[in-house]
Amino acid sequence: MSKVQKGDTVRVHYTGKLDDGTVFDSSEGREPLEFTVGAEQVIPGFEQAVEGMEEGETRSVTIPASEAYGEHREDLVVVIPRNQLPPDIEPEIGMQLQVREPTGQSFVVTVTAFDDETVTLDANHPLAGKDLTFDIEVVEIIRPS
Repeated sequence: MSKVQKGDTVRVHYTGKLDDGTVFDSSEGREPLEFTVGAEQVIPGFEQAVEGMEEGETRSVTIPASEAYGEHREDLVVVIPRNQLPPDIEPEIGMQLQVREPTGQSFVVTVTAFDDETVTLDANHPLAGKDLTFDIEVVEIIRPS
C-alpha cells in the first residue's frame, strides 16, 4: 500500500478540536478536504501529519500553535477610538470586521473589548496561540501524472 508523499493530492476527512474537546471544524457531512501535499494549502502541522499515512488510515495528532496558526501576537491587537468605527456599527465582543489598509489590502479583525471611548481589535487568527488536535482519515491518494 502506498503512503502519502510530497506532491500527492490527498482527500481527507478530519475533525479539529481544541484542548477542551470543543470541535472548531469538521468535514463530517461534507466532501473530504482535498489538497496537494507540499503546496502549503493547509497549516504546516496538518500537512506533516498526513505525510506517510496510507489510504484508509486514521490518525489523531496534536499540532502545537507554532505549526498551526502561530502564537498569539500582541502587536496585532490595537485599541482605537470608538468614533473611528462607521457610525452604523455597534460593537459586540466576538464581532468580526473587515478592515482595509491604505495599501488597499484588507483583513479581518475581531472585537475583543470596547467601552464608550475605545474599541480593541485583534487581527490574530482566532485559533492563534492554540494547540489543535485533529482526527484525520485519508480517503484517497491521487498521484501526480
